[in-house]
Amino acid sequence: MKKDIDFQPVTGVKLAIVKERNNTDWNVYILNLNLIELKTVMITSKGYGILEGEKRLTSTLRHIIEELGPQSFAKIEPIDPGVFSLTNEFWVSYYILDQIFDKKFIFTPGSFDPTNFQKIPELGLEGILHS
Repeated sequence: MKKDIDFQPVTGVKLAIVKERNNTDWNVYILNLNLIELKTVMITSKGYGILEGEKRLTSTLRHIIEELGPQSFAKIEPIDPGVFSLTNEFWVSYYILDQIFDKKFIFTPGSFDPTNFQKIPELGLEGILHS
């Protein structure tokens, strides 16, 4: 059962939502800043909130990355700016050696304010970084 699993705090793993160099496409990336690889990285994503006065819930997307090397990154999925007015949730689980790690990354609608954008050196792109 989940209550019997010893979840350690997540460190060195971040998510970024960035605008690509073509200035039209947006993508979600996972960054592994650790000095050890992550194995069996499982990611679920969904959006939810109120849009145009109605409660909205996007489809839940699931992704798996078998291995994410030390100090590397991987593209998870494209993201449509139309969902920036919703709360976007990414649940990330992965293994380091035999230990499982688990974290929920939440980007609120306010996250997408251009004043929150920053240069993300690992990607060479600008966007929102969540740790």
